[in-house]
Amino acid sequence: MVAWSQTPTAAEVAVVDDDAANATSLEKLLTREGFVVRATADPRQALRWMSGGSPPAVLVTDLMMPEVDGLELLRTAAVHAPDTAVVLMTAYGTVETAVAAMKEGAYDFLTKPLRRTDVVRAVGRAMERSRLAIENRALRAELERTGRSREIIGTAEPTRRAIALLEAVAPARSTVLLLGESGTGKEVFARALHRASPRAARAFVAVNCAAIPENLLESELFGHERGAFTGAATRRDGRFQVADGGTLLLDEIGDLPLALQGKLLRALQEGEVERVGSSRPERVDVRVIAATNRDLRAEVEAGRFREDLYWRLDVIRIELPPLRQRSEDVPALAHHFLRRFAAENGKALLGIDRDALEALQAWRWPGNVRELENAMERAVVLARGSAITLADLPSHLQLRVHDGPRRVLSFPVGTALAEIERDAIDATLALTGGDKRRAAALLGIGVRTLYRRLGAPGEAIPTEEES
Repeated sequence: MVAWSQTPTAAEVAVVDDDAANATSLEKLLTREGFVVRATADPRQALRWMSGGSPPAVLVTDLMMPEVDGLELLRTAAVHAPDTAVVLMTAYGTVETAVAAMKEGAYDFLTKPLRRTDVVRAVGRAMERSRLAIENRALRAELERTGRSREIIGTAEPTRRAIALLEAVAPARSTVLLLGESGTGKEVFARALHRASPRAARAFVAVNCAAIPENLLESELFGHERGAFTGAATRRDGRFQVADGGTLLLDEIGDLPLALQGKLLRALQEGEVERVGSSRPERVDVRVIAATNRDLRAEVEAGRFREDLYWRLDVIRIELPPLRQRSEDVPALAHHFLRRFAAENGKALLGIDRDALEALQAWRWPGNVRELENAMERAVVLARGSAITLADLPSHLQLRVHDGPRRVLSFPVGTALAEIERDAIDATLALTGGDKRRAAALLGIGVRTLYRRLGAPGEAIPTEEES
């Protein structure tokens, strides 16, 4: 028989038990908890579900059944529906068999007689595992379709230093603090660190601490009990529980509210979390990577960040260089984005011409890799020829710095900063033919700022709309 992979029916649980009363009881229990459930006392029916095109997200099956047992269903799921999470039910006398089944791919097992809380918890976590498996498979398919590299791109010395440190710390479980300006690729590094670690086969979960409202963030991180607050209709795992055994990225950690920092500190120190509405701690095995573009030491001194949490996070620090400090990486990154966006847009582009590549390397990239990515996406969409040209780039990148020798300014030690600044502005204006908008873009300042620095008499400073 030819094996194929099917996508499970979203949020659906299938219950299989040759004891019809037990199957019906579980169906009612899980339906009350908000799950979509189908149940059967015929394991052959479940076999058809798994191999015939309608696998559930979670399969809860008795282990010992006549004709078709739980192990056969497990093996069928592994072949035909690998994203289905299988939870086995077993009597105490067959626990060893259930543990052996987990080595074959079962997600969890429950011992009879069943307890409601154990069933709901196991099914909820299995549902989350199935969802993550589906998302990860879709992401891998997208990466293969677009040709996006899974590796960090760059050979500049600052990039090599960061990669070397990443590879050195990957085998450990120590907390890592990623520091860098916005757009430097902190999440890319975090994912690379996860892939290089012994946790690569488990979940990588990312949380943007600045993007979630403060009143929801505690539940998002640590989970909540049913009825813990208005709208909490079911018990829910937080990101720590979902990342159990894997890696959790806490992005924008500098924006974490002060009230939650103590709870995070306990999770890091004790390896335990408490759901909202519960006083019972739960053990979790999570490697935490924190990332920020803020100066956390300054945040500590300002009283906005706990010092004990800072030292707990700053075990291993990796500083990601801004793109302007690794301009040698720009061509490789630009070609990488070219291939990716050309594939996404169905365009046959052969490369980037010399003028465009020089313009890309001359820019300082205040938005770092994210800005370069956006510029290349625009260029690919607008390209009309077989290669990216200068005309395809954003207007502020089209300065022809390669026409003639590039002027270099030099100053004696001790030259006043005001004099250096004025000479740099004058030289840049000469290079742009007096175009103040382009000169301001090249200098990395606003047009209004340029006018103020020039202090040119008789010239009105442009309005916000004009600048």
